[in-house]
Amino acid sequence: MESLTSYYIHNIDPVIFHIHGPLALRWYGISYLLAFFAAYLILRSRSSKGLFDVPPGELQNFIVTLAFFGVLVGGRVGYLLFYGWADVQREPSYVFKVWEGGMASHGGMIGVILFVVWYARKHQHSFWNIMDNLALVAPIGLFFGRVANFINGELWGRVTTVPWGVIFPQEFGMGPCSGVAKDEIRWLIVDGALRPRHPSQLYEAFGEGLLLFALLCLLRKTKWAQKPGFLSVAFLVLYAAARISVEFVREPDSTIYFGWMTKGQLFSLMMLVVAAVTVVRMRIVSSDE
Repeated sequence: MESLTSYYIHNIDPVIFHIHGPLALRWYGISYLLAFFAAYLILRSRSSKGLFDVPPGELQNFIVTLAFFGVLVGGRVGYLLFYGWADVQREPSYVFKVWEGGMASHGGMIGVILFVVWYARKHQHSFWNIMDNLALVAPIGLFFGRVANFINGELWGRVTTVPWGVIFPQEFGMGPCSGVAKDEIRWLIVDGALRPRHPSQLYEAFGEGLLLFALLCLLRKTKWAQKPGFLSVAFLVLYAAARISVEFVREPDSTIYFGWMTKGQLFSLMMLVVAAVTVVRMRIVSSDE
């Protein structure tokens, strides 16, 4: 059995400081603020250059309403429907327990699309121009979100023997370890109850975040990026590929399809179907100018 010091034991407190009761300043919330601020800076630059239909004067309101109705509400509702419905049935107030986590990236994407449909029609902007620009900055939010997942000690990977594996005491409902808790964790490791796991949150932060952002930045300089919808389709395809790949080393939820497919992989395959249908209908990748 590996010694206690062979692997990193997750020991990061997700709470920066407590305010009152469950109300606290958390790294998860800070990650969202950083993501929205970075997106705002990029979109403001593109708007001032005439590359983004939302004018600079509207941009702050756009970001705030998009963040709330698209990302936060969409992400939360998506999580409750896709992953947490049993919790809602058991405890209806779980809907409002946002401090316990529970945001689905696929739900957030659906929320963003629905918001943009409404916003583009109301303000007479191009739907695809807005979506293509959001596709460019979305990986930034995914990066910060996955790092926050790691800080929270949630959505960990499958058991592994790789030297960079991480032991997550959160498996047993234990937070940052110290004192007696550290001894308890040691015995759980000795008994084989706690095993090193892939830090799949960090894999996703790289694949869905940094790598995806770099690839989209390269693609936006190609001639195809001039076609409305191209960056949106590229985002769907590249995100789905990254998510499907990492899901093979991420601990699956209770629902498995066909003996191997996780919900995350199923939803990502649906994204590939949507991307394919969009390409066919709009001929985004045709050679015609």
